[in-house]
Amino acid sequence: MGSILNLVEWRRELLTEAGFPPVLAVRLACDARRDLHALIDLIERGCPPTLAVRVLAPLEGEAPR
Repeated sequence: MGSILNLVEWRRELLTEAGFPPVLAVRLACDARRDLHALIDLIERGCPPTLAVRVLAPLEGEAPR
């Protein structure tokens, strides 16, 4: 269980450093359906965080991993 918490914390930290608001970073870090690197890439290209989340939203009905 500790390794899962470490992974979520690592994801949250990367997202926060990339410019995601802390609350959004936590939500995204806990969702394994989100491609962390693709989200960060969009931010680095100038996409606002909320738009990046919408662009890379999981398909409807896609189960969490």
